[in-house]
Amino acid sequence: MSEELAQKTEDLSLDSKQQSDKTVFDSKDEFTAKHPLNSRWTLWYTKPQTSKTENWHDLLKPVITFSSVEEFWGIYNSIPPANQLPLKSDYHLFKEGIRPEWEDEANAKGGKWQYSFRKGEATPIINDLWLRGLLAVIGETIEDDEDEVNGIVINIRKQVYRIGIWTKDCDESKLKTVGERLKKILQLKDEQKVEFISHDASNIRGAEAQIVL
Repeated sequence: MSEELAQKTEDLSLDSKQQSDKTVFDSKDEFTAKHPLNSRWTLWYTKPQTSKTENWHDLLKPVITFSSVEEFWGIYNSIPPANQLPLKSDYHLFKEGIRPEWEDEANAKGGKWQYSFRKGEATPIINDLWLRGLLAVIGETIEDDEDEVNGIVINIRKQVYRIGIWTKDCDESKLKTVGERLKKILQLKDEQKVEFISHDASNIRGAEAQIVL
């Protein structure tokens, strides 16, 4: 476990002995207290296609919406980890009310930062990296005050795990911070580049990335 994750879990410790000899178990109010997030989030899942008659809308389903740290951990610990998902499936975590689709009004003028990990080299650590991404998004530490990030996605494909951050628009001045922090979250080396491409450009074969970091 990384130092950042260790600190996160330490912060959620039930032991409050630093302040007194009592713990939250001694107080019903403290034990049932929740730590609210700034936003409400919905987890979505795209299942693999089993029939050619199934379209994107048939495959994409909302799983659950949550609004606290405790709810997040309860959900995260009860769903299959990323490295156990079937091929051609996806997890999407988006702010409540935003569908993980290009056509959604909140996404239509935006794009995504992304990086693809080769499965062989990343399989042992992909769950850790995905969790780091989730924590940065729900904790809203992946950006400052731009309010650009709509959600985070992981795609499970034959050769790669692809992690992407979806944004509201394509304003480079607002996006660089997100890209730089994504690179740190994913523990990438200088030569490993994250790329930003607009959703409109993603529809064009051979389109080049708008920003590369």
